[in-house]
Amino acid sequence: MADNDDVPFNRDFPLKPGIVEEVRPGVRRILCNNPSPFTFTGTVSYIVGQGKVAIIDPGPDNEAHATALLDAVRGETVTHILVTHTHRDHSPNTARIKVATGATVYAEGPHRASRPRFESEKHNPESGADRDFRPDVSVRDGEVIEGAGWKLEAVATPGHTANHLAFAWPERKINFVGDHVMGWSTSIVAPPDGSMIDYMASLERLTQRDEDLYFSGHGPEIPEGPRYVRFLIRHRQAREASILHRLAKGEADIPTIVRAIYIGIDPRLLNAAGYSVLAHLEDLVARGIVRTDGDPVIGGTYRLAAAG
Repeated sequence: MADNDDVPFNRDFPLKPGIVEEVRPGVRRILCNNPSPFTFTGTVSYIVGQGKVAIIDPGPDNEAHATALLDAVRGETVTHILVTHTHRDHSPNTARIKVATGATVYAEGPHRASRPRFESEKHNPESGADRDFRPDVSVRDGEVIEGAGWKLEAVATPGHTANHLAFAWPERKINFVGDHVMGWSTSIVAPPDGSMIDYMASLERLTQRDEDLYFSGHGPEIPEGPRYVRFLIRHRQAREASILHRLAKGEADIPTIVRAIYIGIDPRLLNAAGYSVLAHLEDLVARGIVRTDGDPVIGGTYRLAAAG
């Protein structure tokens, strides 16, 4: 959601769909033609290596994009397919690429929620989950996936989804960060699939790593990655403060809080903004700062704990 002035966003991304661009030696990217308020200009897939290569995030169920990826590696061998997370703009095309190449699919695991769904909650269709995805190899935090001339370390970064992984290339100080960090906007964290508690911890974790060039699932690369992540952390802390400021005026439901803190937001993003506020409130309730009657859910009413 691109409504913040405190994060140095970069929306300069002239890459056209289907065009192969070498952005660093051994790193190519191709944009899928699936633009939206949530995907920016579209999903970016990456090709790592030369000759024997890995594809990171084959993208949505899009035959034209699969064809572009396969054309880009014509004469090469795809040995690995790596998937950062199971949203429908990242993982469904995996099946096409696997059939065409026979490559092994690596990911954390099938889609799952960050916490059990509360009894009163209905499934949120905007979560965009790819519930059909299954990797060939389940990858755990710290495991190394190695190919011809490249070596990627899986970095568990839950928050946007419970099964989100980044793939770091420590020797090159590069990190493929999926949707956990994006240069054009903040990431959506929508419970129960997402968790603000996990997301903040994962951001902090990235600041402790040495990789300083991030390649994201949407938009341009991010130089000085850890520095940028610290902006994101401060932004989330400021968003939390805005929620508490509104609740200091009296109890409120989530639509009321959204209207108070997302000024001028694109109406298409209002539902996502509500779930982002819910993610913050879930964290605040867990910490005993905010109270609600029953479980912290999208339809709940919230008040400061100090207010009783």
